[in-house]
Amino acid sequence: MNLDVRTRPLSSTEARVLATLMEKARTVPDSYPLTLNSLQSGCNQKTAREPVLNLTEAEISEALDELRQLSLVFETSGGRATRYEHNFLRVVGVPDQSAVLLGLLMLRGPQTAGELRINTERWYKFLDIASVDAFLEELQDRSDDKGGPLVVKLPRAPGAREQRWAHLLCGPVDLSVPAAASGNGGASEEELITLTRRVAALEDTVAQLQTQLNDLRQQLGA
Repeated sequence: MNLDVRTRPLSSTEARVLATLMEKARTVPDSYPLTLNSLQSGCNQKTAREPVLNLTEAEISEALDELRQLSLVFETSGGRATRYEHNFLRVVGVPDQSAVLLGLLMLRGPQTAGELRINTERWYKFLDIASVDAFLEELQDRSDDKGGPLVVKLPRAPGAREQRWAHLLCGPVDLSVPAAASGNGGASEEELITLTRRVAALEDTVAQLQTQLNDLRQQLGA
């Protein structure tokens, strides 16, 4: 079964929940599948999220219920708390590399191929920008019998050198409003990748500590 977002686009909350599960499966596998508390912490992170949200447990639980109906998420037993994991690859029917790009676009909004290559470092190491572009083009040209395109190339923003890509999992994107350009302060791609790795290591450590704290609270009944 291939998800047809033209018939049933995801809500912004559903996309955040789904993409957070996709991210944590790769970046903190020892803590995955996620409890509801850990999932809430991941959804509401202040870094690597655009926009930053403040979702409640009730909102996340409602999104999980909807995603389960679409077979995109399922519950799994483990310990005292219910845990959740995604089923994105099987339902959407895209290769692993394409799933990585879609997950990052859901979490961080429109990005250029170069930005995606840097931001996906923790998830998957693309050989070069050309390989990122190739997978994006494939997602844009996805046939109708497979559910239609899953990304779109946005108009070039004023002052930007490259065009950005946006996902279509939440429905059509308004192409009349180009995404704002973001500068990198003149840093080279390798410098940005190094910085991304350092930030990622810190984020992973915080996520693991948060999960351990949440599990301890549940054991103590706090």
